[in-house]
Amino acid sequence: MATKKDYLLIVLHILSWIIFVGLLVEAGGFLFNTLYTLLYNPAGAANFWMKSDLSGLYSFNQSHFVTLTVIMVIASVLKAIMFYVIVKLFHDKKLDLTAPFNESFGRGLYNLSYLTAGISLFTYWGTKLSASLTEQGVSLPSLQELRLAGPDVWLFMCVALLVFARIFKKGITIQHENQLTI
Repeated sequence: MATKKDYLLIVLHILSWIIFVGLLVEAGGFLFNTLYTLLYNPAGAANFWMKSDLSGLYSFNQSHFVTLTVIMVIASVLKAIMFYVIVKLFHDKKLDLTAPFNESFGRGLYNLSYLTAGISLFTYWGTKLSASLTEQGVSLPSLQELRLAGPDVWLFMCVALLVFARIFKKGITIQHENQLTI
């Protein structure tokens, strides 16, 4: 049974790396396309990252374009950092199944919860900005295309991770007490 868990952890480690690299590419794509559109070629807004058309927003107001794309970049960077924390936990062997309750893994859970809170905040901000701009008649791609959908899901994940981190903190205390009594 231990080998199945080891294989599962290896698969999860590899998937975490793949997702991390994909999120880095996405964040870099958003940043590059924003800078390219602002500094070099304004027509780049029509063919933004993954064929999203932000030309209506760019022609409506460049400061709103910058605001929305910066929110997209920040949310993508926070997602990439979140998976970096996960990859680092796997890589540094912080997940030890023989003694699962350790301080560094507990800190990792707290860090993940704070990152998901930040992602929730920025996706919520982007969602509200997008809705406001749409009400003003600006043509925008869907929130899924902008990678700003689901702020409520990110908030739910933040709360769940905080609960797990709190339980984990109590488990660390109990494990330390058990090690002292043996």
